[in-house]
Amino acid sequence: MDKWRLIPCIEASGQVQMAIDTWLLEQHRTHHHPPTLRFYTWSPAAISLGYHQRQFPEFWKSLTWQGQAIELVRRPSGGRAVLHQGDLTYAVITSGLGSNRMQAYQAICEFLIQGWKQLGIELQYGEAGRGYIHNPNCFGTATGADLVTKNGVKLIGSAQLRRDNTILQHGSMRIKPDAKLFAQVFEQEIDVIDVEMTIETLINTLSKAAREHFNIDFVVQPLTDSEWSEILTT
Repeated sequence: MDKWRLIPCIEASGQVQMAIDTWLLEQHRTHHHPPTLRFYTWSPAAISLGYHQRQFPEFWKSLTWQGQAIELVRRPSGGRAVLHQGDLTYAVITSGLGSNRMQAYQAICEFLIQGWKQLGIELQYGEAGRGYIHNPNCFGTATGADLVTKNGVKLIGSAQLRRDNTILQHGSMRIKPDAKLFAQVFEQEIDVIDVEMTIETLINTLSKAAREHFNIDFVVQPLTDSEWSEILTT
C-alpha cells in the first residue's frame, strides 16, 4: 500500500500557503517527496487570483476585513478569483493520473464527494454557464471541475497545475463565508450552505475518505524547520 504524507492544518498568509503548495509540487516532481494531502486556512483573509488572471477591480487592492487589509495573492494554478475567508482549502500533490485533465480532476475530487456525503451533503460536478469566461469570480459559476449541491450551490471550487506528470490540485471549500464581504468584493449575492461541523471534524472525515479512495496510508508529518527554510527562501 502506498504511503502519502498528511501535513497537519496550517494557518498562514496566502503568500506562504502558495509557496508551500508550489514547493511540494516541485519536490514531488523531482522525486524528493511523496504524494501529499494537506488542509489549510488563510490569515489574513485573502483574494487569490488565477495564474493567468490579469483583470480585476482596482478597489480589490484596498479592501479590508475586521480591521486588516485583505491580501491579494496569485495562485500557481489557473481559474478565477477566490475569496478566502471562512473557507478551508485542500491541496493534493500527486502523479500518475494520466494526461486527461478532466479525468485527473475527477480522480482527485472523488474523495471530496465521498467525504462530504458522509457529512450529509451530496455533491456533484458543475456545468459552466455561458458567462464563465467573463466572470472574474470563481464562485460565480461552476465548471466540471467544481462541486455543487443538488440545488446547484457551489461548495468547492478547484484549480490545477501540472508540471510533467505531477499535479497540484487545490480548492476552496466554503464553510462559514461572510455574505456581506462576498457581496462587497464581487458585487454579487452569495448562496450560503449551512455547514455546522468543525474544521477538525471536516479534516478528519475528508482525510479518511482520501485514504479509502486512493487506497493509501498516511504518514502524518508537519513541515520541518529545514523545509520551512527552503519554502520561505525559494
